[in-house]
Order: sequence, then C-alpha cells, then structure tokens
Amino acid sequence: MSGVPADAPATRALLRHVLATLAYRTAKAVRGTPDAYAEFLAAPGSNTPRTIVAHMGDLMDWVLRMARDGERRWTTATPQPWAAEQARFFAAVTALDVHLASGAPIAWDAGELFQGGIADALTHTGQLAMLRRLSGHPMKGENYSRATIVAGRTGLDQEPPKPEFEFG
Repeated sequence: MSGVPADAPATRALLRHVLATLAYRTAKAVRGTPDAYAEFLAAPGSNTPRTIVAHMGDLMDWVLRMARDGERRWTTATPQPWAAEQARFFAAVTALDVHLASGAPIAWDAGELFQGGIADALTHTGQLAMLRRLSGHPMKGENYSRATIVAGRTGLDQEPPKPEFEFG
C-alpha cells in the first residue's frame, strides 16, 4: 500500500475491511470468556489476555492519531477490568473506522498504518486465540474466508460464525 494515495477510495475500503476483520476475529477470541481467562498467565513475565487487549487498544489509538493528525505519539493506557478493556478496544477500532469512512484526509502513509499498528493488533488476536486453548477455554475453528465481515461492523457484537469445527 506504500506509494498508493492514502485517500484513494480503494485504500480506504481495504483498510476498513481489515478493521472489520480485526474486530470479527478479536470478538471471537474474547467472546464468552471468564475473568479467569483475562488474567491467565502462560509463563512468568508473559502478558495476560487483559494486558494484550489493553495494548491492542493503545495500538488503535496510535493508528488513529497518525491517520487523523499525522502524529506518531504513543501512549500507554493503564489496563482496566476485562469488560472495560474489551469495550475500549472495540471503541478505538470503531473510531478509526469512522475516520476512514468520513472521507476526512488520511495524514499518514496507508501502508505504514497497516504494517504497524493494524498488523500488530492482528498478531495479538492470534495470541488471544492461542491463550484461550492454553487456559482451558478453547474456541472452535472456523473457515474465516466464509465469515460475514462487513466494513463498518467493528464492535464486539458480530455476526454469528458460519459452521465451526473442533480441532482434533
């Protein structure tokens, strides 16, 4: 996406689809999890799902600042309780999506927005899914290419998954 005008309609559409994908996959990874999962520690010194989601919210705040203001300033929020962290993350994804949908200028290179904070958040979503299994709260697999992912749907409340399957 580098070298492609950030404000090009196709670029905005792709970024919005990526955000909707991030929201869908993160919602699946956190949906129905107990507070015990939020505090699961896979190894001494590792991050808990709650601190990972807090970091993901920080990433989305950072990407929004770059997209909206061209500002690369990082902030680290103090992690909140599990439900509040989930709400903060999805609100941050939605705020970024709203900016992209508004037609307002994108003040940063679209490729860098993706390869930085957005791709990092996708990586952390995979960690959340793995931690579910390790913590004893596994989720079912799914053919994500068949998922109903729609630009603009960036909250925790997502379309139910298509047929899921068990891992053997």
